[in-house]
Amino acid sequence: MTRKETIIILLLAAINFTHIVDFMIIMPLGKTLMRMFNVGPQEFSFVVSAYAISAFVSSFGAAFFVDRFDRKKVLLFAYLGFTIGTFLCGIAPTYTMLLAARIVAGFFGGLIGAQVMSIVADLLPIERRGQGMGYLMAAFSVASVVGVPLGITLASGYSWHLPFTALAGLAAIIWLLVFIYLPSVTGHINKDKSPEVGNVYSRIFSAKIQTKALFFSMILMFSHFSVISLMSAYMVSNVGFSEIDVRYIYLLGGAVTIFTAPLIGKVSDKVGKFKVFAFFALFSVIPQLILTQLGHVEMWLALILTTSFFIISGGRIIPSQALISGVVEPKYRGGFMSVNSSFQQLATGSASFVAGLIVFENTVTKELMNYHYVGYLGAVLSVISVWVGLSLNDRKKNKNAEY
Repeated sequence: MTRKETIIILLLAAINFTHIVDFMIIMPLGKTLMRMFNVGPQEFSFVVSAYAISAFVSSFGAAFFVDRFDRKKVLLFAYLGFTIGTFLCGIAPTYTMLLAARIVAGFFGGLIGAQVMSIVADLLPIERRGQGMGYLMAAFSVASVVGVPLGITLASGYSWHLPFTALAGLAAIIWLLVFIYLPSVTGHINKDKSPEVGNVYSRIFSAKIQTKALFFSMILMFSHFSVISLMSAYMVSNVGFSEIDVRYIYLLGGAVTIFTAPLIGKVSDKVGKFKVFAFFALFSVIPQLILTQLGHVEMWLALILTTSFFIISGGRIIPSQALISGVVEPKYRGGFMSVNSSFQQLATGSASFVAGLIVFENTVTKELMNYHYVGYLGAVLSVISVWVGLSLNDRKKNKNAEY
């Protein structure tokens, strides 16, 4: 990539970093929050799902107008609201207030992901887009290896409030850098025609390939987050990790995927997005089934399994985002990606909610029960996603295909 493209990607990756840490940090704090607020797995799953459901609402509505504006302005507005919401999470004194703060953070956070993806898709040609998506996904790795372990350490050593207030401070600095260095992104705006506000969804749902892309995105996210939403709590309750030991899951998983994520992006550009996706999606069935039935084992073995899960799950998501971005014309991409983001958030929130309904805590042993059923569900959806993704790769059916 050029120097200018590299700077833009780094700025967007920094936004992704804070956004991902904010969403992820709540999960390894599961046992801590359940103990602090005296709630069970179901109530905790509400905190996770509330963020995602709120993000679904905002990104669903944003599809009506985002393609009418400079993507930079929309991103700055959303990121400011997200920063405020994250700070509110850090000062929440009760379970109810934390739940409300997560809703605020999720509402604005729901606008961020689609704008970041749309900016990358608008500025990078399809030949280099997989690489760009790979670097964005590397932000997930950095969040895992730095942000989440540091957050767990701060929560264990000081207070669970501190990770959120510190993250809000970092986000404020990044907001200022984005304001200064990110150029306006207006090439998608059709200046010769009035914006089509009312037919965003009719246009999407009348195009079968775009509807399939949304379904594809949903089942992929549901498969992933149904397993990961309670994974940390399961490792503490059933496998034998301490609450602070959970940081090693994210530290090792993130450290490895920092290197694998960009590599997978480059390979998908050369070999083909769908081929790489299908390989990792089918392969992901193995760690999903093993992790959700794991008993008391040595920590090193458990960490090998969780790290494998991080690599393989990231391997699914990177080429899938490139596939999805190619089913729509650039002038409509912002609206479509907002709808896609909203459906992803709906799937994420629903996955956490459903996992919370399936899993319960044994009142005697304090172990989490029925987690293996969540693994079965995630594995089945992984296989289905390959079948659905195959149609997205069909050039005859997808007239807008760029890959």
